Amino acid sequence: MQKKAMIAMSGGVDSSVAAYLMVQNGYDCAGATLKLYDNPQCSFPGHRACCTPSDTEDARSVAARLGMLYYVFPMHDEFRHSVIDKFADTYLHGGTPNPCIDCNRFLKFSALLDKARELGCEYIASGHYARREQDPETGRFILKKGLDPTKDQSYVLYAMTQDQLAHTLFPLGGYTKKEIRHIAQEQGFINADKPDSQDICFVPDGDYASFIEQYTGQSSEPGDFVDKEGKVLGKHKGQIHYTIGQRRGLGISAPESLYVCGKSLDSNEVILGGKQDLMSNYCYINDINLIPWDHLDAPIKCKVKTRYRQPEQPATVEQIGEDLIKITFDEPQRAVTPGQAAVLYDDDMVLGGGTILPEGLASTMTTSQGTNI
Repeated sequence: MQKKAMIAMSGGVDSSVAAYLMVQNGYDCAGATLKLYDNPQCSFPGHRACCTPSDTEDARSVAARLGMLYYVFPMHDEFRHSVIDKFADTYLHGGTPNPCIDCNRFLKFSALLDKARELGCEYIASGHYARREQDPETGRFILKKGLDPTKDQSYVLYAMTQDQLAHTLFPLGGYTKKEIRHIAQEQGFINADKPDSQDICFVPDGDYASFIEQYTGQSSEPGDFVDKEGKVLGKHKGQIHYTIGQRRGLGISAPESLYVCGKSLDSNEVILGGKQDLMSNYCYINDINLIPWDHLDAPIKCKVKTRYRQPEQPATVEQIGEDLIKITFDEPQRAVTPGQAAVLYDDDMVLGGGTILPEGLASTMTTSQGTNI
């Protein structure tokens, strides 16, 4: 009997070829697109966000060409609660979130998997460039980088659970992007030459601050730019307009370049400094997910990415609480930003990761768990 799989189809070339490869590999497939929000602005020419109305039609076209059933699942409430609300809340509390990680975690590999099971599918499959294998010794499923280093997406998948990995397939993991486009062109897919989506789907113009103010109904109050000693350097237009490491758009004249190095929510101050003030020797993460193990019983040496496009950096990682890990870098790292994900790697295997904590919150958590930082 054919194994059944539901293909997460965004309308892009990657998920379309993933569907084709699954059919070629003998699976009984259905396509599915998640309807996450209604935003007519995303349909305007020039926007490169995912999940637009035209994307849905492209996915439907490919599914029909492959002879697959095709579903559109409305998940507006789930997306708003799990992704947009968290996105806005993180910014309002001084962090810089990565909503694509939460969308994968709570929608694409959780809610969609539930839908697939309801329809009798054993697997879901996506167009992510990553690989999933099973460790023959432990029986645990492991997550590995895609073989194309320019397209590897394992960073945004670190939060996948064992159950999700057991029932998810990544058909593109062993391919390059060039090969995927070639397959799409050979099959005559309508989206074979479609550009990759780049914008956050619900903020297609990239103006995060205006979106958050409109979405929450809260205005970001202006305050002071200050240096490390607390000297006032000028006025900022609201904390949500700035992120750690930002240099442009500050409107401050100074002999040397200034960067956003921190935020004080209590005093509504944005702290500026030089390049050296952006460097961190360590950071803490919570909301952790480990893949090869349930818990780190001893410190390990591995490599860490604190941003999606950042090269991995060697570090020592130690779990110091039930939901708290300390990462100590071999060399100081630039602009380690609260709200972003720190993802742990051993060569091409993803060990897990978590959300980078603000220094003050990390101190509170370590004190409450009886751990010295």
